[in-house]
Amino acid sequence: MAVAAAASLAVCSSSLLLRLHPSSIVRLSFSFPAPFCTTPRVRMAQTVTRATLGLTKPVPVDIPQIAFSAKESDFLEWKGDILAVAVSEKDMSKDEDSKFKNPILKKLDSQLGGLLGEASAEEDFTGKAGQSTILRLRDLGFRRLGLIGLGQCMPSTATTTYRGLGEGVAAAAKAAQASNVAIVLASSEGLSEDSKLNAASAIASGTVLGIYEDSRFKSESKKPLLKSVDIIGLGAGPKLENKLKYAGEVCSGVILGKELVNAPPNVLTPGVLADEASKIASTYNDVLTANILNVDQCKELKMGSYLGVAAASENPPHFIHICYKPPNGQVKAKLAIVGKGLTFDSGGYNLKTGPGCLIELMKFDMGGSAAALGAAKAIGQIKPPGVEVHFIVAACENMISGTGMRPGDIITASNGKTIEVNNTDAEGRLTLADALVYACNQGVEKIVDLATLTGACIVALGPSIAGVFTPSDDLANEISAASNITGEKFWRMPLEESYWESMKSGVADMVNTGGRQGGAITAALFLKQFVDEKVQWLHIDMAGPVWNDKKRTATGFGVSTLVEWVLKNSSS
Repeated sequence: MAVAAAASLAVCSSSLLLRLHPSSIVRLSFSFPAPFCTTPRVRMAQTVTRATLGLTKPVPVDIPQIAFSAKESDFLEWKGDILAVAVSEKDMSKDEDSKFKNPILKKLDSQLGGLLGEASAEEDFTGKAGQSTILRLRDLGFRRLGLIGLGQCMPSTATTTYRGLGEGVAAAAKAAQASNVAIVLASSEGLSEDSKLNAASAIASGTVLGIYEDSRFKSESKKPLLKSVDIIGLGAGPKLENKLKYAGEVCSGVILGKELVNAPPNVLTPGVLADEASKIASTYNDVLTANILNVDQCKELKMGSYLGVAAASENPPHFIHICYKPPNGQVKAKLAIVGKGLTFDSGGYNLKTGPGCLIELMKFDMGGSAAALGAAKAIGQIKPPGVEVHFIVAACENMISGTGMRPGDIITASNGKTIEVNNTDAEGRLTLADALVYACNQGVEKIVDLATLTGACIVALGPSIAGVFTPSDDLANEISAASNITGEKFWRMPLEESYWESMKSGVADMVNTGGRQGGAITAALFLKQFVDEKVQWLHIDMAGPVWNDKKRTATGFGVSTLVEWVLKNSSS
Protein backbone atom coordinates (compact mmCIF):
# COMPACT_ATOMS: atom_id res chain seq x y z
CA MET A 1 0.00 0.00 0.00
CA ALA A 2 1.38 3.39 -0.95
CA VAL A 3 1.26 5.97 1.84
CA ALA A 4 1.62 9.70 1.31
CA ALA A 5 2.93 12.83 2.96
CA ALA A 6 3.39 16.54 2.35
CA ALA A 7 3.74 20.13 3.49
CA SER A 8 1.36 23.13 3.59
CA LEU A 9 0.04 26.27 1.89
CA ALA A 10 0.78 29.91 1.86
CA VAL A 11 -0.67 32.82 3.66
CA CYS A 12 -1.50 36.33 2.58
CA SER A 13 1.42 38.72 2.35
CA SER A 14 3.33 39.99 5.33
CA SER A 15 6.95 40.68 6.13
CA LEU A 16 9.59 39.65 8.60
CA LEU A 17 11.96 42.30 9.88
CA LEU A 18 15.51 41.24 10.61
CA ARG A 19 17.21 44.08 12.45
CA LEU A 20 20.82 43.11 12.64
CA HIS A 21 22.30 46.02 14.52
CA PRO A 22 21.15 49.55 15.27
CA SER A 23 22.25 50.89 11.91
CA SER A 24 21.03 48.02 9.77
CA ILE A 25 17.49 46.75 9.27
CA VAL A 26 16.65 44.13 6.69
CA ARG A 27 13.05 43.65 5.62
CA LEU A 28 12.31 40.22 4.23
CA SER A 29 9.24 40.29 2.03
CA PHE A 30 7.14 37.19 2.65
CA SER A 31 4.71 37.76 -0.19
CA PHE A 32 2.85 34.47 -0.20
CA PRO A 33 0.60 33.44 -3.05
CA ALA A 34 -2.69 32.98 -1.25
CA PRO A 35 -5.43 31.11 -3.01
CA PHE A 36 -7.11 30.61 0.32
CA CYS A 37 -7.38 34.31 1.05
CA THR A 38 -9.74 34.77 -1.87
CA THR A 39 -11.86 32.46 -3.97
CA PRO A 40 -9.51 30.03 -5.76
CA ARG A 41 -9.08 30.70 -9.46
CA VAL A 42 -10.12 27.60 -11.34
CA ARG A 43 -9.75 26.48 -14.92
CA MET A 44 -12.76 24.27 -15.53
CA ALA A 45 -16.34 24.06 -14.31
CA GLN A 46 -15.75 20.67 -12.67
CA THR A 47 -13.03 22.18 -10.51
CA VAL A 48 -15.41 24.82 -9.17
CA THR A 49 -17.82 22.17 -7.89
CA ARG A 50 -15.12 20.26 -6.04
CA ALA A 51 -13.14 23.29 -4.82
CA THR A 52 -16.17 24.79 -3.06
CA LEU A 53 -17.25 21.50 -1.47
CA GLY A 54 -18.39 22.11 2.12
CA LEU A 55 -18.42 25.91 1.65
CA THR A 56 -14.99 26.03 3.29
CA LYS A 57 -13.08 29.26 2.78
CA PRO A 58 -9.73 29.81 4.47
CA VAL A 59 -9.24 32.85 6.66
CA PRO A 60 -6.25 35.05 5.76
CA VAL A 61 -3.40 34.61 8.25
CA ASP A 62 -0.48 36.99 8.59
CA ILE A 63 2.99 35.74 9.33
CA PRO A 64 4.28 37.47 12.49
CA GLN A 65 6.57 40.42 11.89
CA ILE A 66 9.60 39.82 14.09
CA ALA A 67 12.59 42.14 14.30
CA PHE A 68 15.81 40.20 14.97
CA SER A 69 18.69 42.23 16.41
CA ALA A 70 22.18 40.84 16.88
CA LYS A 71 23.97 42.57 19.76
CA GLU A 72 27.22 42.43 21.66
CA SER A 73 26.17 43.88 25.02
CA ASP A 74 25.74 43.03 28.70
CA PHE A 75 22.68 40.82 28.92
CA LEU A 76 21.91 42.09 32.43
CA GLU A 77 21.31 45.55 31.00
CA TRP A 78 18.70 44.29 28.55
CA LYS A 79 15.12 45.46 29.17
CA GLY A 80 12.08 43.56 27.96
CA ASP A 81 9.66 40.73 28.63
CA ILE A 82 11.79 37.55 28.65
CA LEU A 83 15.54 36.98 28.87
CA ALA A 84 16.03 33.41 27.61
CA VAL A 85 19.32 31.73 28.55
CA ALA A 86 20.25 28.64 26.55
CA VAL A 87 22.10 26.11 28.69
CA SER A 88 23.62 22.71 28.01
CA GLU A 89 23.79 19.92 30.55
CA LYS A 90 27.45 20.80 31.11
CA ASP A 91 26.55 24.43 31.85
CA MET A 92 24.38 23.30 34.80
CA SER A 93 27.30 21.79 36.71
CA LYS A 94 28.07 23.26 40.15
CA ASP A 95 31.12 23.47 42.43
CA GLU A 96 31.53 22.10 45.93
CA ASP A 97 29.63 25.10 47.31
CA SER A 98 26.64 24.36 45.03
CA LYS A 99 27.42 27.45 42.95
CA PHE A 100 27.27 27.48 39.17
CA LYS A 101 30.62 27.08 37.43
CA ASN A 102 29.35 28.70 34.23
CA PRO A 103 30.20 32.47 34.34
CA ILE A 104 26.87 33.65 32.88
CA LEU A 105 24.75 31.48 35.17
CA LYS A 106 26.94 32.43 38.11
CA LYS A 107 26.50 36.12 37.32
CA LEU A 108 22.72 35.74 36.98
CA ASP A 109 22.42 33.71 40.17
CA SER A 110 24.41 36.32 42.08
CA GLN A 111 22.16 39.08 40.73
CA LEU A 112 19.12 37.09 41.87
CA GLY A 113 20.46 36.25 45.31
CA GLY A 114 20.74 32.52 44.60
CA LEU A 115 17.17 32.20 43.29
CA LEU A 116 18.29 30.71 39.97
CA GLY A 117 20.15 27.84 41.65
CA GLU A 118 17.26 27.14 44.00
CA ALA A 119 14.63 27.21 41.27
CA SER A 120 16.57 24.98 38.89
CA ALA A 121 17.07 22.43 41.67
CA GLU A 122 13.40 22.50 42.69
CA GLU A 123 12.25 22.16 39.07
CA ASP A 124 14.86 19.44 38.46
CA PHE A 125 16.11 21.46 35.49
CA THR A 126 19.31 19.84 34.23
CA GLY A 127 19.66 21.42 30.78
CA LYS A 128 18.34 18.45 28.85
CA ALA A 129 17.03 19.13 25.36
CA GLY A 130 13.38 20.14 25.49
CA GLN A 131 13.49 21.24 29.14
CA SER A 132 12.56 24.79 30.07
CA THR A 133 11.69 26.74 33.17
CA ILE A 134 10.47 30.32 33.49
CA LEU A 135 10.91 32.56 36.53
CA ARG A 136 8.83 35.71 37.06
CA LEU A 137 11.00 38.51 38.44
CA ARG A 138 10.77 41.95 39.98
CA ASP A 139 13.16 44.90 40.12
CA LEU A 140 15.08 43.87 37.01
CA GLY A 141 14.96 45.16 33.43
CA PHE A 142 13.33 41.92 32.23
CA ARG A 143 10.06 40.61 33.69
CA ARG A 144 10.86 36.92 33.20
CA LEU A 145 13.98 34.79 33.08
CA GLY A 146 13.82 31.58 31.08
CA LEU A 147 16.22 28.65 31.03
CA ILE A 148 16.05 26.62 27.80
CA GLY A 149 17.83 23.25 27.69
CA LEU A 150 20.17 22.39 24.83
CA GLY A 151 21.10 18.87 25.95
CA GLN A 152 24.67 17.82 25.25
CA CYS A 153 24.87 20.21 22.27
CA MET A 154 27.04 18.09 19.97
CA PRO A 155 28.49 19.73 16.82
CA SER A 156 26.83 17.10 14.61
CA THR A 157 23.38 18.15 15.83
CA ALA A 158 24.04 21.87 16.32
CA THR A 159 21.52 23.04 13.69
CA THR A 160 18.72 20.94 15.15
CA THR A 161 19.67 22.02 18.67
CA TYR A 162 19.64 25.75 17.94
CA ARG A 163 16.46 25.49 15.89
CA GLY A 164 14.91 23.74 18.87
CA LEU A 165 16.09 26.64 21.03
CA GLY A 166 14.23 29.06 18.76
CA GLU A 167 11.11 26.91 18.98
CA GLY A 168 11.43 26.84 22.77
CA VAL A 169 11.69 30.61 22.89
CA ALA A 170 8.63 30.89 20.65
CA ALA A 171 6.66 28.61 22.98
CA ALA A 172 7.70 30.65 26.03
CA ALA A 173 6.78 33.90 24.28
CA LYS A 174 3.34 32.52 23.36
CA ALA A 175 2.67 31.32 26.90
CA ALA A 176 3.73 34.63 28.46
CA GLN A 177 2.18 36.76 25.69
CA ALA A 178 5.58 38.43 25.39
CA SER A 179 6.26 41.03 22.75
CA ASN A 180 10.05 41.13 23.08
CA VAL A 181 12.63 38.51 23.99
CA ALA A 182 16.41 38.35 24.29
CA ILE A 183 18.42 35.15 23.80
CA VAL A 184 21.89 34.52 25.18
CA LEU A 185 23.93 31.30 25.11
CA ALA A 186 25.43 30.36 28.46
CA SER A 187 28.49 29.08 26.59
CA SER A 188 29.44 30.69 23.28
CA GLU A 189 33.15 31.43 23.76
CA GLY A 190 34.29 28.23 22.05
CA LEU A 191 32.22 28.76 18.92
CA SER A 192 33.94 29.75 15.67
CA GLU A 193 32.66 32.67 13.62
CA ASP A 194 30.89 30.30 11.21
CA SER A 195 29.36 28.38 14.11
CA LYS A 196 28.01 31.62 15.56
CA LEU A 197 26.52 32.59 12.20
CA ASN A 198 24.87 29.20 11.83
CA ALA A 199 23.62 29.28 15.42
CA ALA A 200 22.01 32.71 14.98
CA SER A 201 20.43 31.61 11.70
CA ALA A 202 19.02 28.40 13.21
CA ILE A 203 17.69 30.28 16.25
CA ALA A 204 15.92 32.78 13.98
CA SER A 205 14.46 29.99 11.82
CA GLY A 206 13.22 28.07 14.85
CA THR A 207 11.63 31.18 16.32
CA VAL A 208 9.81 32.14 13.11
CA LEU A 209 8.57 28.60 12.43
CA GLY A 210 7.73 28.11 16.11
CA ILE A 211 5.70 31.29 16.47
CA TYR A 212 3.81 30.70 13.22
CA GLU A 213 0.53 28.83 13.53
CA ASP A 214 -1.61 27.69 10.61
CA SER A 215 -5.07 28.77 11.75
CA ARG A 216 -6.62 29.42 8.33
CA PHE A 217 -9.29 26.82 8.88
CA LYS A 218 -10.19 27.66 12.51
CA SER A 219 -13.14 29.84 13.42
CA GLU A 220 -11.08 31.54 16.13
CA SER A 221 -7.35 32.04 16.54
CA LYS A 222 -4.94 34.00 18.69
CA LYS A 223 -2.41 36.28 17.12
CA PRO A 224 1.09 35.96 18.59
CA LEU A 225 2.36 39.16 20.17
CA LEU A 226 6.10 38.61 19.68
CA LYS A 227 7.58 41.57 17.80
CA SER A 228 11.32 41.56 18.50
CA VAL A 229 14.09 39.11 19.38
CA ASP A 230 17.56 40.26 20.42
CA ILE A 231 20.32 37.68 19.96
CA ILE A 232 23.14 38.59 22.34
CA GLY A 233 26.74 37.44 22.08
CA LEU A 234 26.83 35.85 18.61
CA GLY A 235 28.20 38.82 16.70
CA ALA A 236 26.81 41.33 14.20
CA GLY A 237 27.63 42.78 10.79
CA PRO A 238 27.13 42.03 7.07
CA LYS A 239 27.84 38.28 7.25
CA LEU A 240 25.25 37.80 9.93
CA GLU A 241 22.87 40.06 8.04
CA ASN A 242 23.13 37.88 4.93
CA LYS A 243 22.80 34.69 6.95
CA LEU A 244 19.61 35.88 8.64
CA LYS A 245 18.22 37.12 5.34
CA TYR A 246 18.82 33.68 3.83
CA ALA A 247 17.14 32.04 6.82
CA GLY A 248 14.08 34.21 6.30
CA GLU A 249 13.87 33.33 2.62
CA VAL A 250 14.08 29.62 3.34
CA CYS A 251 11.49 29.95 6.12
CA SER A 252 9.07 31.51 3.65
CA GLY A 253 9.42 28.41 1.47
CA VAL A 254 9.02 26.05 4.42
CA ILE A 255 5.83 27.82 5.51
CA LEU A 256 4.48 27.62 1.97
CA GLY A 257 5.25 23.90 1.95
CA LYS A 258 3.54 23.42 5.30
CA GLU A 259 0.39 25.23 4.26
CA LEU A 260 0.09 23.37 0.99
CA VAL A 261 0.12 20.06 2.85
CA ASN A 262 -2.21 21.25 5.60
CA ALA A 263 -4.81 22.48 3.10
CA PRO A 264 -7.76 20.08 2.81
CA PRO A 265 -8.38 18.32 -0.50
CA ASN A 266 -11.75 20.04 -0.97
CA VAL A 267 -9.82 23.34 -1.12
CA LEU A 268 -6.45 22.38 -2.61
CA THR A 269 -7.33 20.65 -5.88
CA PRO A 270 -4.88 20.01 -8.75
CA GLY A 271 -6.11 23.20 -10.43
CA VAL A 272 -5.58 25.29 -7.31
CA LEU A 273 -2.10 23.80 -6.84
CA ALA A 274 -1.30 24.80 -10.42
CA ASP A 275 -2.57 28.31 -9.73
CA GLU A 276 -0.26 28.50 -6.72
CA ALA A 277 2.68 27.55 -8.93
CA SER A 278 1.72 30.26 -11.41
CA LYS A 279 1.52 32.83 -8.61
CA ILE A 280 4.99 31.92 -7.35
CA ALA A 281 6.38 32.39 -10.87
CA SER A 282 4.58 35.71 -11.37
CA THR A 283 5.80 37.00 -7.98
CA TYR A 284 9.43 36.35 -8.96
CA ASN A 285 9.03 36.77 -12.70
CA ASP A 286 12.53 38.16 -13.12
CA VAL A 287 13.89 34.61 -12.66
CA LEU A 288 10.90 32.23 -12.73
CA THR A 289 8.50 31.19 -15.50
CA ALA A 290 5.60 28.75 -15.27
CA ASN A 291 4.11 26.43 -17.87
CA ILE A 292 0.95 24.55 -16.90
CA LEU A 293 -0.01 21.70 -19.25
CA ASN A 294 -3.66 20.67 -19.60
CA VAL A 295 -5.03 17.21 -20.41
CA ASP A 296 -4.80 17.64 -24.19
CA GLN A 297 -1.18 18.81 -23.98
CA CYS A 298 -0.33 15.83 -21.77
CA LYS A 299 -1.97 13.54 -24.32
CA GLU A 300 0.22 15.05 -27.03
CA LEU A 301 3.24 14.13 -24.91
CA LYS A 302 1.81 10.59 -24.53
CA MET A 303 1.68 10.73 -20.72
CA GLY A 304 -0.54 7.66 -20.44
CA SER A 305 0.78 6.65 -17.04
CA TYR A 306 -0.01 10.01 -15.41
CA LEU A 307 -3.36 10.41 -17.18
CA GLY A 308 -4.39 6.89 -16.20
CA VAL A 309 -4.20 7.85 -12.52
CA ALA A 310 -6.13 11.08 -13.09
CA ALA A 311 -8.92 9.51 -15.18
CA ALA A 312 -11.42 8.87 -12.37
CA SER A 313 -11.50 12.37 -10.86
CA GLU A 314 -13.92 15.19 -11.68
CA ASN A 315 -11.02 17.57 -11.04
CA PRO A 316 -8.80 17.54 -14.14
CA PRO A 317 -5.05 17.02 -13.82
CA HIS A 318 -2.58 19.89 -14.21
CA PHE A 319 1.05 19.27 -15.12
CA ILE A 320 3.20 21.97 -13.50
CA HIS A 321 6.58 23.15 -14.77
CA ILE A 322 8.35 26.12 -13.15
CA CYS A 323 11.75 27.06 -14.56
CA TYR A 324 14.35 29.11 -12.70
CA LYS A 325 17.06 30.86 -14.70
CA PRO A 326 19.72 33.01 -13.00
CA PRO A 327 19.64 36.79 -13.52
CA ASN A 328 22.98 36.92 -15.35
CA GLY A 329 21.93 34.19 -17.79
CA GLN A 330 25.09 32.13 -17.37
CA VAL A 331 24.31 28.47 -16.58
CA LYS A 332 26.89 25.85 -15.65
CA ALA A 333 24.53 23.29 -14.06
CA LYS A 334 21.00 22.19 -14.97
CA LEU A 335 18.94 20.54 -12.25
CA ALA A 336 15.39 19.22 -11.87
CA ILE A 337 13.30 18.80 -8.75
CA VAL A 338 10.29 16.54 -9.28
CA GLY A 339 7.58 16.37 -6.62
CA LYS A 340 4.73 13.89 -6.32
CA GLY A 341 1.46 15.85 -6.50
CA LEU A 342 -1.50 13.69 -5.47
CA THR A 343 -3.79 16.24 -3.82
CA PHE A 344 -5.87 13.31 -2.59
CA ASP A 345 -5.35 9.56 -2.84
CA SER A 346 -8.32 7.29 -2.19
CA GLY A 347 -6.37 4.27 -3.41
CA GLY A 348 -8.66 3.94 -6.43
CA TYR A 349 -10.31 0.53 -6.85
CA ASN A 350 -7.73 -0.79 -4.38
CA LEU A 351 -9.47 1.46 -1.88
CA LYS A 352 -7.60 2.32 1.31
CA THR A 353 -9.49 0.52 4.07
CA GLY A 354 -8.91 -0.65 7.61
CA PRO A 355 -6.80 0.62 10.52
CA GLY A 356 -3.57 2.31 9.51
CA CYS A 357 -4.58 2.99 5.92
CA LEU A 358 -4.39 6.76 6.64
CA ILE A 359 -7.04 7.64 4.06
CA GLU A 360 -8.06 10.59 6.26
CA LEU A 361 -4.55 12.02 5.87
CA MET A 362 -4.18 11.52 2.13
CA LYS A 363 -4.21 15.27 1.61
CA PHE A 364 -0.49 14.98 2.42
CA ASP A 365 0.16 12.80 -0.63
CA MET A 366 1.28 15.95 -2.40
CA GLY A 367 4.09 16.51 0.13
CA GLY A 368 6.73 16.11 -2.57
CA SER A 369 5.12 18.82 -4.69
CA ALA A 370 4.85 21.07 -1.63
CA ALA A 371 8.59 20.70 -1.05
CA ALA A 372 9.30 21.44 -4.70
CA LEU A 373 7.11 24.57 -4.78
CA GLY A 374 8.43 25.75 -1.41
CA ALA A 375 11.96 25.42 -2.75
CA ALA A 376 10.95 27.29 -5.92
CA LYS A 377 9.64 30.18 -3.81
CA ALA A 378 12.85 30.37 -1.79
CA ILE A 379 15.08 30.08 -4.88
CA GLY A 380 13.07 32.85 -6.54
CA GLN A 381 14.11 35.15 -3.69
CA ILE A 382 17.70 33.97 -3.25
CA LYS A 383 18.50 34.03 -7.00
CA PRO A 384 21.60 31.80 -7.00
CA PRO A 385 23.92 32.34 -10.00
CA GLY A 386 25.12 29.75 -12.50
CA VAL A 387 22.34 27.19 -12.07
CA GLU A 388 19.10 26.45 -13.94
CA VAL A 389 16.41 24.57 -12.01
CA HIS A 390 13.23 22.90 -13.28
CA PHE A 391 10.48 22.31 -10.69
CA ILE A 392 8.06 19.67 -12.02
CA VAL A 393 4.79 18.34 -10.58
CA ALA A 394 2.26 15.99 -12.21
CA ALA A 395 -0.73 17.11 -10.11
CA CYS A 396 -3.92 15.03 -9.96
CA GLU A 397 -6.29 13.07 -7.71
CA ASN A 398 -6.60 9.28 -7.42
CA MET A 399 -10.33 8.66 -7.15
CA ILE A 400 -12.96 6.04 -8.08
CA SER A 401 -15.46 6.23 -10.95
CA GLY A 402 -16.58 4.38 -14.05
CA THR A 403 -13.84 6.11 -16.03
CA GLY A 404 -11.11 5.18 -13.55
CA MET A 405 -8.06 2.99 -13.91
CA ARG A 406 -8.73 -0.66 -12.98
CA PRO A 407 -6.50 -3.42 -11.65
CA GLY A 408 -5.36 -5.36 -14.71
CA ASP A 409 -5.29 -2.36 -17.04
CA ILE A 410 -2.16 -1.80 -19.12
CA ILE A 411 -1.03 1.82 -19.51
CA THR A 412 1.74 3.28 -21.63
CA ALA A 413 4.17 5.89 -20.31
CA SER A 414 5.61 8.72 -22.38
CA ASN A 415 8.89 6.84 -22.99
CA GLY A 416 6.91 3.98 -24.57
CA LYS A 417 7.21 1.51 -21.70
CA THR A 418 4.07 -0.41 -20.77
CA ILE A 419 2.84 -1.02 -17.24
CA GLU A 420 0.35 -3.61 -16.02
CA VAL A 421 -1.52 -2.06 -13.11
CA ASN A 422 -1.80 -4.68 -10.39
CA ASN A 423 -2.57 -2.15 -7.65
CA THR A 424 -4.32 1.19 -8.23
CA ASP A 425 -3.06 2.39 -4.83
CA ALA A 426 0.51 2.37 -6.16
CA GLU A 427 -0.39 5.45 -8.19
CA GLY A 428 2.29 7.95 -7.19
CA ARG A 429 5.00 6.13 -9.10
CA LEU A 430 2.77 6.15 -12.20
CA THR A 431 2.52 9.95 -12.13
CA LEU A 432 6.23 10.30 -11.39
CA ALA A 433 7.10 8.06 -14.34
CA ASP A 434 5.91 10.62 -16.89
CA ALA A 435 7.22 13.50 -14.79
CA LEU A 436 10.72 11.97 -14.78
CA VAL A 437 10.65 11.42 -18.55
CA TYR A 438 9.59 15.06 -18.98
CA ALA A 439 12.41 16.22 -16.66
CA CYS A 440 15.03 14.29 -18.64
CA ASN A 441 13.74 15.91 -21.84
CA GLN A 442 14.61 19.35 -20.39
CA GLY A 443 18.29 18.53 -20.79
CA VAL A 444 19.08 18.43 -17.07
CA GLU A 445 22.14 16.74 -15.62
CA LYS A 446 20.74 15.86 -12.19
CA ILE A 447 17.25 15.01 -10.92
CA VAL A 448 16.00 14.76 -7.35
CA ASP A 449 12.46 13.49 -6.92
CA LEU A 450 10.51 13.63 -3.67
CA ALA A 451 7.45 11.57 -2.92
CA THR A 452 5.32 10.29 -0.08
CA LEU A 453 5.61 7.02 -1.91
CA THR A 454 5.44 3.98 0.37
CA GLY A 455 4.28 2.87 3.79
CA ALA A 456 7.19 0.42 3.58
CA CYS A 457 9.65 3.29 4.02
CA ILE A 458 7.86 4.39 7.21
CA VAL A 459 8.13 0.81 8.50
CA ALA A 460 11.84 0.76 7.70
CA LEU A 461 12.88 4.23 8.91
CA GLY A 462 10.08 5.47 11.13
CA PRO A 463 8.36 8.87 11.08
CA SER A 464 11.41 11.16 11.16
CA ILE A 465 13.78 9.89 8.47
CA ALA A 466 13.41 9.95 4.69
CA GLY A 467 14.79 7.16 2.56
CA VAL A 468 17.26 7.99 -0.23
CA PHE A 469 17.65 5.74 -3.27
CA THR A 470 20.16 6.42 -6.04
CA PRO A 471 22.75 4.65 -8.21
CA SER A 472 24.93 7.79 -7.97
CA ASP A 473 27.36 8.02 -5.04
CA ASP A 474 28.14 11.63 -5.98
CA LEU A 475 24.50 12.72 -5.85
CA ALA A 476 23.97 10.83 -2.58
CA ASN A 477 26.93 12.70 -1.10
CA GLU A 478 25.52 16.05 -2.30
CA ILE A 479 22.18 15.48 -0.57
CA SER A 480 23.94 14.18 2.54
CA ALA A 481 26.11 17.31 2.70
CA ALA A 482 23.07 19.56 2.25
CA SER A 483 21.13 17.74 4.98
CA ASN A 484 24.07 18.03 7.38
CA ILE A 485 23.65 21.79 7.11
CA THR A 486 19.87 21.85 7.39
CA GLY A 487 19.45 19.19 10.07
CA GLU A 488 16.85 17.22 8.10
CA LYS A 489 17.29 13.45 8.35
CA PHE A 490 17.94 11.17 5.37
CA TRP A 491 19.22 7.60 5.15
CA ARG A 492 20.53 5.97 1.99
CA MET A 493 18.81 2.69 1.15
CA PRO A 494 19.96 -0.03 -1.26
CA LEU A 495 18.79 -0.19 -4.87
CA GLU A 496 18.88 -3.99 -5.00
CA GLU A 497 18.63 -4.80 -8.70
CA SER A 498 17.76 -8.44 -8.09
CA TYR A 499 14.45 -7.31 -6.61
CA TRP A 500 13.37 -6.15 -10.07
CA GLU A 501 12.45 -9.75 -10.84
CA SER A 502 9.26 -9.29 -8.78
CA MET A 503 8.28 -6.31 -10.96
CA LYS A 504 8.14 -8.21 -14.26
CA SER A 505 4.83 -8.76 -16.03
CA GLY A 506 3.79 -11.60 -18.30
CA VAL A 507 1.87 -9.27 -20.62
CA ALA A 508 3.61 -5.88 -20.29
CA ASP A 509 7.06 -4.47 -19.63
CA MET A 510 6.45 -4.32 -15.87
CA VAL A 511 3.85 -4.32 -13.11
CA ASN A 512 3.54 -1.34 -10.80
CA THR A 513 4.02 -3.20 -7.50
CA GLY A 514 6.17 -6.13 -6.49
CA GLY A 515 4.54 -7.21 -3.25
CA ARG A 516 5.06 -6.31 0.40
CA GLN A 517 8.70 -7.28 0.86
CA GLY A 518 11.16 -4.50 0.04
CA GLY A 519 8.31 -2.29 -1.13
CA ALA A 520 10.24 0.98 -0.91
CA ILE A 521 13.11 -0.54 -2.92
CA THR A 522 10.95 -1.95 -5.70
CA ALA A 523 9.13 1.40 -5.93
CA ALA A 524 12.47 3.13 -6.46
CA LEU A 525 13.51 0.52 -9.03
CA PHE A 526 10.26 1.24 -10.87
CA LEU A 527 11.07 4.97 -11.06
CA LYS A 528 14.56 4.18 -12.33
CA GLN A 529 13.02 2.74 -15.53
CA PHE A 530 11.97 6.25 -16.56
CA VAL A 531 15.26 8.09 -16.07
CA ASP A 532 17.80 8.52 -18.86
CA GLU A 533 21.00 6.62 -18.04
CA LYS A 534 23.04 9.77 -18.72
CA VAL A 535 21.21 11.71 -16.00
CA GLN A 536 22.17 11.46 -12.33
CA TRP A 537 19.02 10.66 -10.36
CA LEU A 538 18.09 10.43 -6.69
CA HIS A 539 14.72 9.45 -5.19
CA ILE A 540 13.59 10.60 -1.74
CA ASP A 541 10.77 8.67 -0.06
CA MET A 542 9.49 11.19 2.50
CA ALA A 543 6.31 9.37 3.58
CA GLY A 544 7.42 9.48 7.23
CA PRO A 545 8.79 12.98 7.91
CA VAL A 546 6.22 14.89 5.82
CA TRP A 547 3.76 14.87 8.73
CA ASN A 548 4.09 15.40 12.49
CA ASP A 549 1.52 13.07 13.98
CA LYS A 550 1.98 14.42 17.51
CA LYS A 551 1.27 18.01 16.45
CA ARG A 552 -1.17 16.90 13.73
CA THR A 553 0.37 19.19 11.16
CA ALA A 554 2.72 19.25 8.19
CA THR A 555 6.46 19.71 8.71
CA GLY A 556 7.62 21.45 5.54
CA PHE A 557 10.17 18.66 5.17
CA GLY A 558 12.58 18.80 2.25
CA VAL A 559 12.43 22.51 1.39
CA SER A 560 15.57 23.61 3.23
CA THR A 561 17.65 20.66 1.99
CA LEU A 562 16.57 21.20 -1.62
CA VAL A 563 17.51 24.88 -1.43
CA GLU A 564 20.88 24.05 0.09
CA TRP A 565 21.48 21.45 -2.64
CA VAL A 566 20.72 23.98 -5.37
CA LEU A 567 23.09 26.50 -3.77
CA LYS A 568 25.88 23.93 -3.56
CA ASN A 569 25.50 23.25 -7.29
CA SER A 570 25.45 26.98 -7.90
CA SER A 571 28.82 27.47 -6.23
CA SER A 572 30.49 24.27 -7.50
